[in-house]
Amino acid sequence: MGNIGVVGTGYVGLVTGAYFAEIGHSVICQDQDENKISILKNGGIPIYEPHLKDLVLKNCKEKRLEFPTASF
Repeated sequence: MGNIGVVGTGYVGLVTGAYFAEIGHSVICQDQDENKISILKNGGIPIYEPHLKDLVLKNCKEKRLEFPTASF
Protein backbone atom coordinates (compact mmCIF):
# COMPACT_ATOMS: atom_id res chain seq x y z
CA MET A 1 0.00 0.00 0.00
CA GLY A 2 1.00 3.62 -0.31
CA ASN A 3 1.89 6.56 1.87
CA ILE A 4 -0.69 9.31 2.36
CA GLY A 5 -0.45 12.74 3.97
CA VAL A 6 -3.58 14.44 5.29
CA VAL A 7 -3.72 18.10 6.28
CA GLY A 8 -6.13 18.66 9.14
CA THR A 9 -7.52 16.45 11.89
CA GLY A 10 -11.13 17.60 11.87
CA TYR A 11 -14.25 15.85 10.61
CA VAL A 12 -12.89 15.41 7.08
CA GLY A 13 -9.16 14.88 7.60
CA LEU A 14 -9.19 12.63 10.64
CA VAL A 15 -11.99 10.39 9.36
CA THR A 16 -10.38 10.13 5.92
CA GLY A 17 -6.95 9.40 7.37
CA ALA A 18 -8.29 6.76 9.75
CA TYR A 19 -10.11 4.91 6.98
CA PHE A 20 -7.13 5.03 4.61
CA ALA A 21 -5.03 3.54 7.42
CA GLU A 22 -7.69 0.92 8.05
CA ILE A 23 -7.40 -0.36 4.47
CA GLY A 24 -3.62 -0.62 4.79
CA HIS A 25 -2.05 2.70 3.82
CA SER A 26 0.55 4.47 5.97
CA VAL A 27 -1.01 7.82 6.89
CA ILE A 28 0.35 10.97 8.46
CA CYS A 29 -2.37 13.39 9.61
CA GLN A 30 -0.99 16.84 10.36
CA ASP A 31 -2.64 19.82 11.98
CA GLN A 32 -1.35 23.20 13.05
CA ASP A 33 -3.54 23.01 16.16
CA GLU A 34 -1.10 21.54 18.67
CA ASN A 35 -3.95 20.85 21.11
CA LYS A 36 -5.67 18.49 18.64
CA ILE A 37 -2.39 16.68 17.97
CA SER A 38 -1.76 16.35 21.70
CA ILE A 39 -5.22 14.88 22.24
CA LEU A 40 -4.66 12.36 19.43
CA LYS A 41 -1.20 11.37 20.62
CA ASN A 42 -2.65 10.70 24.08
CA GLY A 43 -5.36 8.36 22.78
CA GLY A 44 -8.20 10.87 22.62
CA ILE A 45 -10.31 12.11 19.72
CA PRO A 46 -10.98 15.87 19.28
CA ILE A 47 -14.26 15.28 17.39
CA TYR A 48 -17.18 12.86 17.66
CA GLU A 49 -17.76 10.28 14.97
CA PRO A 50 -19.14 6.82 15.78
CA HIS A 51 -16.40 4.14 15.97
CA LEU A 52 -13.65 6.62 15.04
CA LYS A 53 -11.75 6.27 18.30
CA ASP A 54 -11.45 2.51 17.83
CA LEU A 55 -10.13 2.95 14.28
CA VAL A 56 -7.62 5.59 15.31
CA LEU A 57 -6.31 3.62 18.29
CA LYS A 58 -6.06 0.37 16.28
CA ASN A 59 -4.18 1.98 13.40
CA CYS A 60 -1.86 3.97 15.66
CA LYS A 61 -0.99 0.75 17.47
CA GLU A 62 -0.31 -0.94 14.12
CA LYS A 63 1.92 2.01 13.12
CA ARG A 64 -0.19 2.95 10.09
CA LEU A 65 -1.42 6.26 11.50
CA GLU A 66 0.73 9.09 12.92
CA PHE A 67 0.07 12.63 14.14
CA PRO A 68 3.10 14.93 13.91
CA THR A 69 2.69 18.62 14.67
CA ALA A 70 2.65 20.64 11.47
CA SER A 71 4.26 23.99 10.98
CA PHE A 72 2.53 25.69 8.07
